[in-house]
Amino acid sequence: MPNYENRYISNLTRETYALILAGGRGSRLHELTDWRAKPAVYFGGKFRIIDFPLSNCINSGIRRVGIATQYKSHSLIRHVHRAWGHFKKELGESVEILPASQRCGDDWYCGTADAVFQNIDIIRHELPKYVMILSGDHVYRMDYGALLAKHKETGADMTVCCIETDVEEAANTFGVMTVDNEKRVKRFDEKPAQPSSIPGKPGLCLASMGNYVFNTEFLFEQLKNDAERKGSGRDFGHDIIPAIIEKHNVFAFPFKDPNSEGQAYWRDVGSLDSFWQANMELVSPEPKLDLYDASWPIWTYQEQLAPAKFIFNDDHRRGMAVDSTISGGCIISGSKVRNSLLFSNVHVHSYCLIEESVILPQVNIGKHCKIKRVIIDRGCTIPDGLVIGHDQEQDRENGFRISAKGIVLVTSCMLEVLAKRQTEQVLADSKIKSHTALA
Repeated sequence: MPNYENRYISNLTRETYALILAGGRGSRLHELTDWRAKPAVYFGGKFRIIDFPLSNCINSGIRRVGIATQYKSHSLIRHVHRAWGHFKKELGESVEILPASQRCGDDWYCGTADAVFQNIDIIRHELPKYVMILSGDHVYRMDYGALLAKHKETGADMTVCCIETDVEEAANTFGVMTVDNEKRVKRFDEKPAQPSSIPGKPGLCLASMGNYVFNTEFLFEQLKNDAERKGSGRDFGHDIIPAIIEKHNVFAFPFKDPNSEGQAYWRDVGSLDSFWQANMELVSPEPKLDLYDASWPIWTYQEQLAPAKFIFNDDHRRGMAVDSTISGGCIISGSKVRNSLLFSNVHVHSYCLIEESVILPQVNIGKHCKIKRVIIDRGCTIPDGLVIGHDQEQDRENGFRISAKGIVLVTSCMLEVLAKRQTEQVLADSKIKSHTALA
């Protein structure tokens, strides 16, 4: 468990403005992001992904935060308003939504750098000494004060937060950098097909977490240069970092566990498989991400709900859950839940078996269902007797999405299509029987 007793809350954090980039679509999550941005996706039983960078900011002492939104942002904005809308500007603290609003022209946010550039006037009004740019779609706990302290110590113009990652995992996914012995960035490749390994560590590369610290005036200067550069993609990884590493002080900050100096917990939950796996890790006896650690709480909004309830104790109909996380408002009625994570207000009716599954809020599972290695989206109603995750051919026929590693995604739209098709089939069978009887 990380020890956060020695925190870096100081003038460094008080003089920092954090901008969280939360406009991403998250296309690799497929239907999970049909109606919500990736940072608004549920995680860990009662949180949203955006809660993690926001909590890191507040716990680190950074209390001036902007959130740049764009793609299908209603769910995200509603959550931030409910969970984070209590900060007082009069006290020098705020969490503000910065939606794409064509502040600098006729275009919406055209890239990560452009999202910052279009909000320069808002950032300048805050008069920060440092600007921290944060990705809004990763799950981790981090004291940003340590990052700021290193940025000041090295005399950097820009510092890139990074983590050691498998080369195969980073390929076509993360920005990858090469550094010298002093951690000065010498090369930066955005989402390369063949990432360069760390010298002496074959199979591992140094991947950008999408978190950056800038000296404010330096940031403004580079954003203006990039906005005037023809052919630029207006992106930090593609354009700004490669353009400045030769003539300016750009350093890498490896994200390490504050106790062991080993690999820190950080998850990109951008695919169905990684989303399922990261949630499954939380139900283990000693998860790498300790959500019970009061020294570094993850703040969120949650409804006032009744406690989880388990009913019936008959041998053939017992409400129980083992090696699982069950959130408030859930009712497990005469069914078994194993190695699963249930969000709020999930009702599992009798004679069901739920295994290795992630069930999002307000799901109603009918009687006699068997569900294994499944992600069920918010608000689904699973009809009686439906079997999911036991026969991939049948799952495909039912219209469910199956990931590369065999995880099944179920959404309300999929269930509606399935129900309509089944109804049409019943009517067709009925007509056949009627014609047969008349004949």
